Amino acid sequence: MSLSHRQPQRDASLPDAILDSARAVILGKDRELRLALACLLARGHLLIEDLPGVGKTTLAHLLARLLGLDYARIQFTSDLLPADVIGVSVYDRAAEGFRFHPGPIFSQLVLADEINRATPKAQSALLEAMEERQVTVEGETRPLPEPFFVIGTQNPLFQVGTFPLPESQLDRFLMRIRLGYPDAEQEKLLLAGEDRRAMVARQAPALSNAQLLELQQRVTDIHAARPIIDYVHAILQFTRGSDRFAYGLSPRAGLGILRASKAWALLAKRNYVIPEDVQAVLPACTVHRLTGGEPGERIGEEQIAAYLLAGVPL
Repeated sequence: MSLSHRQPQRDASLPDAILDSARAVILGKDRELRLALACLLARGHLLIEDLPGVGKTTLAHLLARLLGLDYARIQFTSDLLPADVIGVSVYDRAAEGFRFHPGPIFSQLVLADEINRATPKAQSALLEAMEERQVTVEGETRPLPEPFFVIGTQNPLFQVGTFPLPESQLDRFLMRIRLGYPDAEQEKLLLAGEDRRAMVARQAPALSNAQLLELQQRVTDIHAARPIIDYVHAILQFTRGSDRFAYGLSPRAGLGILRASKAWALLAKRNYVIPEDVQAVLPACTVHRLTGGEPGERIGEEQIAAYLLAGVPL
C-alpha cells in the first residue's frame, strides 16, 4: 500500500487522541466532549450553559491545551467595556502617534466566561469577531488569528445578575451544550482524584495548528448527498412553519447543522454524512436558537429534539 493510502488512517487517530485525553479529565461526559470537539472542527463557536462549578471553564481550558491553541480568558462583568475585549489605541509619546494595543480577542481560543453577566453593549464586541473573524477599530479592520474560536459560558437566566444574550449573538454560536452533574460513580472518582486544574496544566497538545487546520479542511470535504441536504432543509422549513416557536431557524443555522453533521461523521471515521449524524448534533445546534411562541418561554433540549425528529420524517 502506498504512503498516500496510509496517511488518512494515521490522521484518523488524531480526534481519538484528543477525546481520550479529555475523558481522563472531564469524567462521564463522552457525548458532550464529542459535541464540543465536533463544534470546533466545524469552525464553530461553542456556548456552554450550566450552573457554576460543573466544569465549564475547565472544559474550555482543556480544549485549548489539547488543541495547542493560544488561549485568553475574558471575565464578563456588568462594567466590562468593548475596549476591554477588542483593545484600545494609546498615544505613544516616543512615536508621536497612537499605537493600537490588541485586546484578548486576538487569541486563537477566547473564553468568554459568564458571558451573560455583561451588558448587551459589551456582548456586541464579539459579533463581528465571531462572524467575520476580524475586528474593526477606529475604521481599520484587523484580522484575527487562524484558527479562531470563542467558547462562551453562561449561567442560567434565573440567576441574579444575568442578561439574556441577544438573538443575533446566540445565532453565531454553532452549538450550545450543558455538562450537568456527573453520575454518582464518576463524582466519587472526581472527589477522590487529582485536582482538575493540575491535570489540565499537565496536558500536552495532541496536535499542531497545521494538523488542526487539516482536520477542519477534512470536515469541509466530507460528502453530504442530496437527500441529506433535503433533510436539513426540511428541518429549517418545519421550524419556520410551526406555531410552537417564536421564529424559525435561520440559513446560518442550516449551514451550521450541516457543518456539525460533517464533523460528527469525521469523528465516526466516515467521509460521508448519514441521517444519524444530523440527528446527533441537531439538539445542540438548535436548542439555543429556538424559543417558544409565548414571550420568554423556554423549551428544553429534549422537547425540541423529540419535536423536530418526530415532525420531520426521513
